[in-house]
Amino acid sequence: MASQVYFWNLRASMKAPYAERIKKLLGRTGFAAHVADGDLAAVKIHFGERGVTGHVQPLMVRPILDELSRAGARPFLTDASTLYVGQRGEAVSHAMQAARHGYDPLLLGAPVIIADGLKGGSQVALPVPGGKHFAEAYIAADIAEADLLVSINHLKGHELAGFGGALKNIGMGAASKQGKMLQHLTTGPLVDEAACKGCGACVGICAAQALALADGLAGKKHVLLNLDACRGCGACFLACKNGGLTINWQTDVQAFLERMMEYAAALLLSRRKPSLHITFVTSVTPDCDCMGFSDSPICPDIGVLASFDPVAIDQAGIDLVNKAEPLWPSHLPAGLKAGQDKFLALRPSLPPSMGLDYAESLGLGSRKYELIAL
Repeated sequence: MASQVYFWNLRASMKAPYAERIKKLLGRTGFAAHVADGDLAAVKIHFGERGVTGHVQPLMVRPILDELSRAGARPFLTDASTLYVGQRGEAVSHAMQAARHGYDPLLLGAPVIIADGLKGGSQVALPVPGGKHFAEAYIAADIAEADLLVSINHLKGHELAGFGGALKNIGMGAASKQGKMLQHLTTGPLVDEAACKGCGACVGICAAQALALADGLAGKKHVLLNLDACRGCGACFLACKNGGLTINWQTDVQAFLERMMEYAAALLLSRRKPSLHITFVTSVTPDCDCMGFSDSPICPDIGVLASFDPVAIDQAGIDLVNKAEPLWPSHLPAGLKAGQDKFLALRPSLPPSMGLDYAESLGLGSRKYELIAL
């Protein structure tokens, strides 16, 4: 059965400006029927790494928050800590980065709460229905425990997943630091003996006692990793200030996509109420908003989508991007035509379905959809 995906093509007027169009778009979904007075609504969003300009802007978010509040919810903007060490690796820096990009609670009417706690360890283990990689998934606690979940997604390319949309925003973005590690890796971190200063900070933070200091050349100490003991929690990345522990990004892409979809299934299928997904198909950059820059878009701005089905909304977003005229100069290969797959053109080695077939098999939704224009 085809799922309903609602679409606004960005046309506006004096009588129907942006906020009114968003109100109508969300109203068409019927989301308000699922809101009880006082529901705490986690609005999962990517605040953008420093240097990024293509992320969803606060001005675009405010009307969504207003509609949630009008329906009786108490929304809060949220994300979880990144696995890598950057501006969003722990809650204090992450909240400050959100503020630098304009996510101010006094302006937006909703606070920013980093959902996995101060250092990324506040998590809830949720079962993975039908998972072949995981029996349970480690989800950021404040997202898992919220009464409602709304994802605000920026559709764009991604260097590993192929594209980022609702399922990546939920599956990877809502995972705790340990959950992100387990999705990315089948082993623990890599040890860079040359960079390691032998300070022992990572050894002290490792709850699994998988790290120890060993003697190296010229009496210099360096960290030693016991892979069998490593639980993949990721705490050592935050503890190390010298680059002695790095992420092993080498992974089977199909398996990575399946692990990410299982995390999305653990969160979304465990919820009592349906989750609403809102995707901005605007500033469609070749890379993730984690990269620290925004390259030129690969197609014109297209519109905003809304649906309760994360698989359908991701498929609809990809289809709209592929139908659009390609933009140059951009990272797209020269000669690409409208109708050809832009995300696969950027990364030809990716599985063609980019994980959506597996998400469908997990019961997350349908790749068949009905696009309903305002």
